[in-house]
Amino acid sequence: MSIVKFNSVNDKIITIRDKKVILDSDVAELYGVETREINQAIKNNPEKFPKGYIFEISKEEKEEVVKNFDNPKIKFSPTQPKAFTEKGLYMLATILKGDKAIHTTIAIVEAFAQLRELQRTVAELSEAPDEFKQKSLTQKGSEIFTELFGDDLKTSDTETSIEINLAVLKLKHTIKRKNS
Repeated sequence: MSIVKFNSVNDKIITIRDKKVILDSDVAELYGVETREINQAIKNNPEKFPKGYIFEISKEEKEEVVKNFDNPKIKFSPTQPKAFTEKGLYMLATILKGDKAIHTTIAIVEAFAQLRELQRTVAELSEAPDEFKQKSLTQKGSEIFTELFGDDLKTSDTETSIEINLAVLKLKHTIKRKNS
């Protein structure tokens, strides 16, 4: 059994209708099952998925996802994909069983928690009253950024830098390592 890595989940989180979601085909991939099994779980447990937990994306949204993310799984699918919000993913976790389901759920929870924390830090930084608080929040943002992306960054004898410019905050993360 392979354990789902945090970055595997993080890479699948997209924004649709101003919500962070993971599409049903990506959820199925993370859990190591077929998309139809995910959709069957939803169909068999409709009371667990009230409004705001899951939604079917429109034809236009599907086209936009295919265009922006080059998602071949949904490009040729005859059905409209479903998008799971964070709440929907938590509820799905109560249905799916097994070790892989447990590890996948933990990775999903961690990915959403880290994204929320980064979001809070950026928002707080824009309102920070003094330079010390700003530096402290920038450091915190950098640490979260490292947790989100650090382990999978390829490095060599050179340095790897990633910059994210978020209107009020510009995060620059540099990793310097020597290969032995």
